Amino acid sequence: YYWSFCLSNQSSLSVSVTSRFAHTVMTSVALNRANTSQEIFFDVELPKTAFITNFSMEIEGQVYVGEVKEKEKAKQQYEKAVSSGQTAGLVKASGRKMEKFSVSVNVAASSNVTFILTYEELLQRKMGKYEILTRVKPKEPVQEFKIVADIYEPQGIAFVDAHATFLSNDLLPLVEKTVTDKKAHISFSPTLEQQRKCPGCDGTLIDGDFLINYDVNRAQSLGDIQVVNGYFVHFFAPPDLPRVPKNVVFVIDKSGSMGGRKIAQTREALLAILNDIHEEDHFGFVEFDDKIVPWKESLSKATTENVAEAIAYVKRIVDVGGTDINAAVLKGVDMLIKDKQANRLPERSVDMIILLTDGMPNSGESHLPKIQENVRSAIGGNMSLYCLGFGNNVDYAFLDVMSKQNNGVARRIYEASDAALQLQGFYDEVASPLLSEVDLRYPDNTVEFVTTNHFSQLFNGSEIVVAGRLADNDLDNFLVEVYGQGVRRGTRQIWGVSSKVAHYFEYIFGDFTERLWAYLTIQQLLEKSKTGSSDEKGNATAKALDMSLRYSFVTPLTSMVVIKPETEDSTEAPLIANKLTEAYRYHSPQQRTHYQATPTYFVDGDPHFMIELPDRNDSLCFNINDKPGTIFTLVRDTETGILVNGQIIGDKKIPPNGRINTYFWRFGIIHQALGVRLEVKRIIFTFFTSPSFFPTSVDLVVSKDRSLTVTLKDSVKFVILLHKVWKKHPYHQDYLGFYTLDTHLLSPSVHGLLGQFYHGIDYEVTDLRPGEVLEKPDATMFVKGHQLNVTRGWQRDFRRDVKNGENIPCWFIHNNGTGLIDGDERDYIVSGLFKTV
Repeated sequence: YYWSFCLSNQSSLSVSVTSRFAHTVMTSVALNRANTSQEIFFDVELPKTAFITNFSMEIEGQVYVGEVKEKEKAKQQYEKAVSSGQTAGLVKASGRKMEKFSVSVNVAASSNVTFILTYEELLQRKMGKYEILTRVKPKEPVQEFKIVADIYEPQGIAFVDAHATFLSNDLLPLVEKTVTDKKAHISFSPTLEQQRKCPGCDGTLIDGDFLINYDVNRAQSLGDIQVVNGYFVHFFAPPDLPRVPKNVVFVIDKSGSMGGRKIAQTREALLAILNDIHEEDHFGFVEFDDKIVPWKESLSKATTENVAEAIAYVKRIVDVGGTDINAAVLKGVDMLIKDKQANRLPERSVDMIILLTDGMPNSGESHLPKIQENVRSAIGGNMSLYCLGFGNNVDYAFLDVMSKQNNGVARRIYEASDAALQLQGFYDEVASPLLSEVDLRYPDNTVEFVTTNHFSQLFNGSEIVVAGRLADNDLDNFLVEVYGQGVRRGTRQIWGVSSKVAHYFEYIFGDFTERLWAYLTIQQLLEKSKTGSSDEKGNATAKALDMSLRYSFVTPLTSMVVIKPETEDSTEAPLIANKLTEAYRYHSPQQRTHYQATPTYFVDGDPHFMIELPDRNDSLCFNINDKPGTIFTLVRDTETGILVNGQIIGDKKIPPNGRINTYFWRFGIIHQALGVRLEVKRIIFTFFTSPSFFPTSVDLVVSKDRSLTVTLKDSVKFVILLHKVWKKHPYHQDYLGFYTLDTHLLSPSVHGLLGQFYHGIDYEVTDLRPGEVLEKPDATMFVKGHQLNVTRGWQRDFRRDVKNGENIPCWFIHNNGTGLIDGDERDYIVSGLFKTV
């Protein structure tokens, strides 16, 4: 974490882990050494799986404590502050494993501020270990810097490893580790001089990830049950179970968008997987674009010969065509079902499909709920579907729901040099099933409010966790039965009696089992709110909200509000902390009505591109500056055959300031299927189409307010506005504005300077701060894998008032939209009004 305009006196991170449940407190004390009041920033990253539970600030002896509220109520406070020009922050942005948390506060000269952030999470066991990840980026040496972790595991600690990405030979001995039977203590506390890159310089060596990995002893096949303060938690990961053979079909997207590095990294990952595949496993491949091409109609056993043949096949996979996810997954399901029916697969084995795609379905069945329905019906609960979404353009929410509906999980694969390792890493997690259809059963009259206790699979190196409340607080022991299907014939039954654990909980924090239960329950309710029926979704959302508020967790349903102290130039301004997820967005009933508005995309003025997003109650904007005469592709949809190009025109002569303004002055519109070719040139229309097609193919309406509405049959609608400039104006001349409506009727493959945004865009804004102009604050935007500096401003929407327009606030992306638009603005330049290149 780092601080601007200040010298940090103290920075500490304290982690307390009791039975995998981690309680982390970040503390920072910063001093403003300036002679005037300054804005001091507290900027940290925390794990995505964590819930913030508290945030507080202490300024000049006054403590400001956060309060968790329902998200809609917090949002209203935030918007009120922003609309009045106050700086309101505390927003987080998503990364791979971490989320960003930012806040700034005005601190008087020679005064200090103390920030305290607390979050909690249940550590997940992967590949045989738990991981505590801390990201530290102080930006400068800190007078008192320390990381301290205390771990207590009643089962006993098998091993502990602590390391960091920034550790040099000099810093390595400073990592102190003490491990006894059940406890571990890790600390790292370099002095001010030890942190410096060189003697006397301001640079710091502390910049990267500090990681602690550990595992526990596992002596009992039943697992470990711990009871504290009336709540129990059951950890189940039996040792020494033989792996169950698996039957896996890899369903690989090879559509055009997978071209270049993506398909190369996919091949690289598949080759690595094939080299490690177990000889008892069976595997198959289904390639898909707009056509479905299986490698073989049946799965193949992983013999040396078959693997060698598959390696040669994978090396030939190339990218072409569209994206028919529906037919591809159904083909994989069909292969597994037929092979099972024909007894070509082991009787005791696990069936799974791994789907890898980077885009939206745009061939065959493309209605997302229908695809989910088809896949769920075909699988019938008999196999698992794992969905890997490659890059930022994939509809992750669609994949997330579809995988969870079919006993699997979704994972986003980030476009980066290590994408192949990400793919292989995911496969390694599910490569070795140990048990299937695992049930953990507890006496009905003994426990209540039990979290999920049925699991489709248990993989090697993972762990099942179940928690609940005891009906009788004085209970000393109760019977636990665990059932699961393993590699041996018949049903594996594991059972035993669990005794109540001693009062070890006083070692760190006493209510950890109750909070662990609440954490698990909320997580599982949030999953039900995405995959259940309408009634189940509503009930799950309501329960998750109630528990989030009761236990003060910042979840997708809640926000934390901190009232900032008053300053000379502002009144109390609330800070809002939100919880982000890959695919979850909560709308209260009041929000749904408001969010039914249709997004609008347009370009108008000099030329200002605008993306209005009513579902976010927000807008994005950017300018494109180029020489007069340049023609840009605004909309191109190869599936529907729609193309819109626009040409810019400049001022009559160079103005005194030397800057030539450019505007769009004519547009070319094509609909290949309808035979429509239309040129709109400063409200002079020229049509190129067969007269027999024109009346039914396109509808043109010219309004007296100087607007032309172009409606293409059964498709999108465009509105073109004429802006009349005084004829004797020394520089400016008439120009056109272009607005698109009904964009949902275009295919998912639509692109162009405007078209690429028609099916939504994911972004987060954080670190709101004063800009060069007082009424236009700057902020940091995370979008499409980029971190951008953006400015809050206004652009005018002229649809309702052609003469004056309506001011719409938006986040302005500088440098011709760099980082927001795909590629470079030069990539959209074409050679003619009706050309694609």
